[in-house]
Amino acid sequence: MSAVAKASGALKSVDYEVFGRVQVICVVYVLTLTVLFRYFVNQYTEKEAAKLGVVGWVKNTSQGTVTGQVQGPEDKVNAMKSWLTKVGSPSSRIDRTNFSNEKEISKLDFSGFSTRY
Repeated sequence: MSAVAKASGALKSVDYEVFGRVQVICVVYVLTLTVLFRYFVNQYTEKEAAKLGVVGWVKNTSQGTVTGQVQGPEDKVNAMKSWLTKVGSPSSRIDRTNFSNEKEISKLDFSGFSTRY
């Protein structure tokens, strides 16, 4: 059992999708490139998850949003939900965050927090 699971008896899982400015387009040498701004969103999400002690994943979507899943003790998952709704990465602008499939779980499905590609 992981340290996260030992911290609290009640474990929670929630899926999320963040909408807003999570991608930047730049023109360089007459080529349009997608700058990996979303990489920084994911990097900050991983860092915040580690700080809070939750597990799960984050992924960029082709629609320009960031989606993922968070698992852990209910209070820590709620803190991560608040961060995903109000804070995000320093350069992001969060318009809204949708949460779905929120449920109590008996065990964690992940051992850490990672970026999926």
